[in-house]
Amino acid sequence: MAVVRLTLDTRNNSKRKDGTFPIALRVHHRKTRFIALGLSTSINGWDDRNGRLKKSDPSNKYKDYDSIEDELHDKLHLAKKKIKSFGSDISKIDVDYLVKEIKLSWDSVIDTPERHRINNGTTLLECGTKIINRKRRMNSPSTAEWYDSCIKRFLKFNNTKDIRLDEITVSLLQDYEVDFVARGNKPGTINSYMRGIRALYNKAIEEDEFVPMRNPFLKYKIPSSKTTKKRATSKNNFLEIRNLRYPKDSILWHAKNYILIMFNCRGMNLIDLVKLKLKNIEGDRLYYGRSKTGDPLSVKITVELSAILDHYTLGKNKEDYLFPINYDGSTEHYEKYKSIRRRVNERLKIIANDAGIEEKFTTYTIRHSWATIAKYLGVSTEVIREGLGHNSMRTTEVYLKSFENKILDEANEWIVA
Repeated sequence: MAVVRLTLDTRNNSKRKDGTFPIALRVHHRKTRFIALGLSTSINGWDDRNGRLKKSDPSNKYKDYDSIEDELHDKLHLAKKKIKSFGSDISKIDVDYLVKEIKLSWDSVIDTPERHRINNGTTLLECGTKIINRKRRMNSPSTAEWYDSCIKRFLKFNNTKDIRLDEITVSLLQDYEVDFVARGNKPGTINSYMRGIRALYNKAIEEDEFVPMRNPFLKYKIPSSKTTKKRATSKNNFLEIRNLRYPKDSILWHAKNYILIMFNCRGMNLIDLVKLKLKNIEGDRLYYGRSKTGDPLSVKITVELSAILDHYTLGKNKEDYLFPINYDGSTEHYEKYKSIRRRVNERLKIIANDAGIEEKFTTYTIRHSWATIAKYLGVSTEVIREGLGHNSMRTTEVYLKSFENKILDEANEWIVA
C-alpha cells in the first residue's frame, strides 16, 4: 500500500546554501520518492510529527504561515485521494508513475472551486454517523455510544443544526467549553465530550474525508479532567467483604463472588467478567481478551478464585458462560449489559453497607483498589500497568493519583509534627 506524508527532506544533497531544507511530500510505494513543494525551512522550524511549520521558530518569522499551511495540506489530501482512486490497481503501478499522477492531480485542482468543495463538504454528523456505524459493526457499542452522545451534545449547543468540520474553530470550541461551565458541568464531563469531538475530527482527516484549513485542536487545549474523586478502598474492606455470609445462590451471594473474582483477577472489568466462558479456563490460568483494548490477558487462578469458580464450572461445557449474568459482546445486546451493570452496582452498594464501607463502592472501585493496594505493597507502576492491561502509563498514573496524595499528606504530617 502506498503511503504519503509531509516531511522535511534532510538528505545531504538536499541542503540549501542558506542551511535550510526543502519541505517535501514523501511518497513510499515499495520505493521512496520525495516531491519538493517549493518551500523550505530549518530543521528546528519543522514539526515532523504533525507535518507542519513551527510558527514560533525564527526561520519561519516572515513566512505567510496560514497560506503555506493551506497549500501543504491541500496537496497532502489530494495525494491521498489519488492513491485511494487506484483501489487494488495500486499494486500494478510503480512509485514513479504514482508521483507523476499525484503531480497531475495537483495541477488540475489546486486554486479551483474543487479545493473549496474538498475542504468544506464534510459535516460532523455525516462523518460521525459513518464512524459510529463502523464501531457498531465491530462490536464496540460503548465507543459508538460515546461518539453518539458527543455529537448530540455538540449539535444541541449548535441549536440542533449540523455543522461542517471546517466551521469548527478555536473560538467555537472555547464557546462550547463556556456553555458546559455555565451549565455546571464538571471538568471530567467537559473533557470527555471534547475528546470525543476531537477524535471524530481527527478520524475524518485520517480517512481522507476532510482536509482542514487549520486544525483547531492544535491550538485549543482540552480542559484537564483533573483528579477524580477517590474510587479505591482499603484492603481491610475487602477482608470485611470476604467475611460476609449470604444464603447460597442468592443474588447477594453471587454479587459478593463477583467482587472477589474481579479483585483476584487484578481488577477485572465487569464487562470482561460477564463474557467469560468455561473455555477461558486452561489449567491454573484464566485467559481472556480485554474488551476495551482487545489485548489478551492471562491471570493465574488463586486459591480463593479456584474455590469460587468450582461452583460455576460444575456441569458446564466449554462454550457455556460461567456466570448467571452474561453478555455476548454484541451491539444488539449492549442494552442488556447496561442493565446487568446497573443491577450489579445496586447489589454492591448493599454489600458495601453490610461491610461497613462508607465510601461509594462500584465495580470501578474494585479495579482502582487493586491498583492502589499494589502500589502500597511496593509494586512498580509499570507492573501495575501490565496487570491492569493499560496501554498507557498515563492511565495507570491517574488510577494511582489518590495514592500519591495520601503519601504526600502523611509525609507532610511527619515533617511538621
